[in-house]
Amino acid sequence: MATAAAAESLTLATWHVDLSRRGPGLLLRDLLEPAAEIEAVVAEIAAVDPDVLVLTDIDYDRELVALTRLAALLEAAGAAYPYRFALRPNTGRPTGLDLDGDGLLGGPRDAQGYGEFSGQGGMAVLSRRPFGAVRDFSALLWADLPGNLRIESDPAPGVQRLSSSGHWALPVKTAAGPVELLIHHATPPVFDGPEDRNGRRNADELRLWLRYLDGDLGAPPPARFVLIGDANLDPARGDGRHAAMRDVLEDPRFRDPLPGQATVSWEQTGPMRVSYILPSAGLRVSDAAVRPVAPPLAHRLVWVTLSLPAGAP
Repeated sequence: MATAAAAESLTLATWHVDLSRRGPGLLLRDLLEPAAEIEAVVAEIAAVDPDVLVLTDIDYDRELVALTRLAALLEAAGAAYPYRFALRPNTGRPTGLDLDGDGLLGGPRDAQGYGEFSGQGGMAVLSRRPFGAVRDFSALLWADLPGNLRIESDPAPGVQRLSSSGHWALPVKTAAGPVELLIHHATPPVFDGPEDRNGRRNADELRLWLRYLDGDLGAPPPARFVLIGDANLDPARGDGRHAAMRDVLEDPRFRDPLPGQATVSWEQTGPMRVSYILPSAGLRVSDAAVRPVAPPLAHRLVWVTLSLPAGAP
């Protein structure tokens, strides 16, 4: 009698890794001569050894030189990632406008997403599995998101993008078929005034994925997907429009393998959950965890292992 093929295992991880620096090239400098912080990053990733790793708050350069150097350090530690992906983020991307109204151009708050230089604090993916074609929603104007929370008086509706860093729908190829990663890193819902501009934008950055899955963004939604990254929003604690996070967690299209698990603890707020891995309801989760803090880093790495049926379309 024929034996059924074993299910395929796929471990996904995300980490707000604090690999942002104050100027271009400084991250590469630190990776070329690793000190304690870089060594802690490498050791933590190698300990988990995920198949696919989504990093937030990592500086971008056009040739992915820094990301390639990080991959080399990880390979030396026993965690090889032959596939790497990053796009230029909206952080630090100039608009040419005085968005913050301070009478000056070119400041970090005048960019599409807060940043002292283009590419500061972007996103990146390291993988053992090849990627499919990405759908990049990072250029979507905030005003063009259906049902957006933008204030009518908000400046530059024809220029201001919704994504503070980016929104990528990135398929990962597996023997059981593609699994699409819905990747983003939202703006913190603080550092504004009573108009709650950042809180509104943060909520809409999360809600973009619901509109995508509803078919409202001009692209068919994927069959299997995982929302992954840093939403900068807890469903109950700290600042922000908590209902936006609860709407996602309670959406029957998602499953939550780590309910209530804090991913960072700030002195001002205490423990909060801001980083998430939320597989689609049809995906089977075999294991999941939030790692302990890896000093000196504040955020904790989150991982989820999926069990994919062999031979699935």
